[in-house]
Amino acid sequence: MGITIRDVAEAAGVSTATVSRALRGLPNVDEGTRSRVQKIAADLDYVISPSASRLASGRTGSIAVVTPYIARWFFSTVLSGVEDVLQEADIDLLLTCIGDHNNQLNRSPVAPRLRRRVDGILIIAVPPADPQLRELIDLGMPTSMIGLTAAGVPSVTIDDVAAARLATQHLINLGHTRIGVISGSPSDAPFTAEFDREAGFAQAMNSAGIEVDPMLESYGYFSIEGGEAAMTALLTQPKPPTAVFALSDEMAFGALRALRAHGLRPGVDVSVVGVDGHDMAEHLDLTTVVQPVAELGRIAADSLLAQMREGGEQPHSARVDTKLVVRGSTGPALGTTPSPSSGSRA
Repeated sequence: MGITIRDVAEAAGVSTATVSRALRGLPNVDEGTRSRVQKIAADLDYVISPSASRLASGRTGSIAVVTPYIARWFFSTVLSGVEDVLQEADIDLLLTCIGDHNNQLNRSPVAPRLRRRVDGILIIAVPPADPQLRELIDLGMPTSMIGLTAAGVPSVTIDDVAAARLATQHLINLGHTRIGVISGSPSDAPFTAEFDREAGFAQAMNSAGIEVDPMLESYGYFSIEGGEAAMTALLTQPKPPTAVFALSDEMAFGALRALRAHGLRPGVDVSVVGVDGHDMAEHLDLTTVVQPVAELGRIAADSLLAQMREGGEQPHSARVDTKLVVRGSTGPALGTTPSPSSGSRA
């Protein structure tokens, strides 16, 4: 029979809980005791069992990540940042996809399934109007959020309104006045980013004295295929736009594909700008407002772990910066002299 945590505890003259805490580097163990336990464990060739450690500490050693999507680039990239932090902390991740809030079929409640299974919850961009969000918060567990805010819950966000204003102002500075927008969907319960980016677009247009034409709004459903269909619809208007702001890079990729299918040159015949800083944006020469997506995940995971530590202070919410990166998909409106535009050209 192998060496157990009880054998180490008896040899060190401490409880099994103290052995668990000492070997896992947790607080509330004096350094003398920690060193003695570590030496005895090494002499006995004992390797701590995660399940025994978690039983002794009264914790599961897991956190839940709740997300509406997994396969989409933003969500998978955020997850990569979360996982970086959790691996280093030796915390398991329970991934829970709640699906599209617009489709209530086959959506079972998530909150009841998480009780006693996890020590904390990290929520990625669940729409504020989704009833499951309130149920998750009401569990009273340590909770951190990405891409949305709620009273009393630490969150990590970008300023989506400002990001959209920056993208739209770039097009205005290039002399464009007939500017279209590819939105997400006509949902009554949009994602926070979708709502805020539409607001930022409208603010920039209104500030420049340019009327927002409802005929130049189309829905791309945050996918490449949707962006292509949306741009195709805009090009069929009697007076198509000379520039388009897409609320995400993936929709912008579809818009670029539609332009090329119609024999039009991005940045020459029609300008396109997106938001996100997708990995493929540079390869497709897309002008975009870049946000540090993986870093959002790392910050939120660190915030959640800080809440889970004994005696840890309640972390504050954080807002990270964005920047405009100008590439070949945007250019001056034909027959105009552009104003100086902010951002860095890549």
